[in-house]
Amino acid sequence: MRIAAAQARPAWLDPTAGTKIVVDYLTQAAAAGVELVAFPETFLSGYPIWLARTGGARFDNPEQKAAYAYYLDAAVTLDGPHIATVREAVADLGVFCYLGITERVRGTVYCTLVAIDPVRGVVSAHRKLMPTHEERMVWGIGDGNGLRAHDVGEFRVGGLSCWENWMPQARHALYADGTTLHVSTWPGSVRNTRDITRFVAMEGRVYSLAVGAVLDYADVPTDFPLRDELLAVGKPAGYDGGSALAGPNGDWLIEPIAGEERLVIADIDPGEVARERQNFDPTGHYGRPDVFTVTVDRRRRTAANFLED
Repeated sequence: MRIAAAQARPAWLDPTAGTKIVVDYLTQAAAAGVELVAFPETFLSGYPIWLARTGGARFDNPEQKAAYAYYLDAAVTLDGPHIATVREAVADLGVFCYLGITERVRGTVYCTLVAIDPVRGVVSAHRKLMPTHEERMVWGIGDGNGLRAHDVGEFRVGGLSCWENWMPQARHALYADGTTLHVSTWPGSVRNTRDITRFVAMEGRVYSLAVGAVLDYADVPTDFPLRDELLAVGKPAGYDGGSALAGPNGDWLIEPIAGEERLVIADIDPGEVARERQNFDPTGHYGRPDVFTVTVDRRRRTAANFLED
């Protein structure tokens, strides 16, 4: 199967322009015979880059409040026009898509990884289980509803966002659901993808595809409340891509790529997964369910359960 990571430059906090970029990359991928494309974490409509660089923890600060309101307004909904456009493109092109979005649910933003099937549409929307460090100031805590693997060609594909890839139970859940290709999405950084990508591949005996974005503070909209503070910081640390692919033996097939905007394409073989599982299958012949029990609650969490007669 031919797969691709879209190491692209997001239209930061511009969901309409961002949707066009997604469709453009999907179109390029389809023309190259790609069957699955993965986009970076929160590619639509953007990672909260200002938090660590503008005193994001200042409580009740007017500028931080204004920045959050701007961010909330730029977030997308699962049933809104932006995801509908991507869904239509996926259906027309016949390409499965993993897309990182900022999902708006009323006054809360979730870091969500959406899986879109050409025939079935949105098959899962995984809200990041635990936002990392400063992310907790703008993202809600997710649930297990989207911890699912999906059939794509001869593979079964699961995905996680950023540092939740380091959560053993989350990885185990996807392995147990049959994952043979693992997708990890990142805001963009070689330092993030250089270790975990190979680790997941070798632990799960899976292909491990990492995808990250490239970004510069010059991409920040001119009316964003904290733009001047961000520009004063200089060149951003990280956000340099880092997209990579490791095989099920843990070896690099594509080492982390820094700085380039490009569609990273590779061909993968399901037979290689089978060969590597001869000596280790973490949730099969090398598992011990009689000793270790993992329960995954896939119920979608809501603020209240309303009971009616």
